[in-house]
Amino acid sequence: MKLNKVLFGLFAAASTSVVLAQQPAPVVDVGGNTGSLSDRVANLERQLNARNRAQVNIQRQLDELQTEMSELRGVTELHSHQLTQVLERQRELYQEIERRVSEALKTPAQVPAALAAPQGSTPAANYSSNLTENQAYDRAVNMVLKEKQYDKAIPEFQAFNKNFPNSSYAPNAHYWLGQLLFNKGELAQAAAEFDIVVQRHTTSNKRPDAMLKLGMVAQKQGQKAKAVAMYQQLISQYPDATAAQLAQPRLQSLQ
Repeated sequence: MKLNKVLFGLFAAASTSVVLAQQPAPVVDVGGNTGSLSDRVANLERQLNARNRAQVNIQRQLDELQTEMSELRGVTELHSHQLTQVLERQRELYQEIERRVSEALKTPAQVPAALAAPQGSTPAANYSSNLTENQAYDRAVNMVLKEKQYDKAIPEFQAFNKNFPNSSYAPNAHYWLGQLLFNKGELAQAAAEFDIVVQRHTTSNKRPDAMLKLGMVAQKQGQKAKAVAMYQQLISQYPDATAAQLAQPRLQSLQ
């Protein structure tokens, strides 16, 4: 009887084990959360699609920025080309004006005999000191621009500079005098006048022009180092001035 009870108990335990073994095990993810595999796949697909859409948006923005930069680069290149043309035209005009003035100063004016001062008469410069400042300056300038009496204009400017050393016209007067002497080949005296403009009138708009002429005088005198130094100073201090543009090729020819 006892033997039958023991056999029955063993048979029941074995049956229970078989039933438990046949039941499916639950799905457990790595993080310890239970869930359907299809849900997990669907979630991953949604994340992947969102990331793809973000990448597409970023790429589109990059393409738009590249297009805008290309357009801006084209506009910048166009403006740079136009500015170069303007500077080149300005330089050509300045050279043409300088050439014409130099030719005019080198050509003796034909003064009618009736207007010519009689031999032994007092030079005009001797009485310029009796004029007012404006009258004296206008007289000297008109001798160059209107009357073409370049040799007589020299003592007129010399008298003006002597009588009105503190005039607002002083930088221009010294420059005009230096230009007249330069065209006569009196280089040392011309350099002295240009140097006054450079050293004493540092705020004058004639200073870069005077520096250019000092470099040209030194170049004509064979003083290469002095000419190079003056051209370099001009270009450094007045890089945008027309005189600096004219000095650049002269400097390059000496280096």
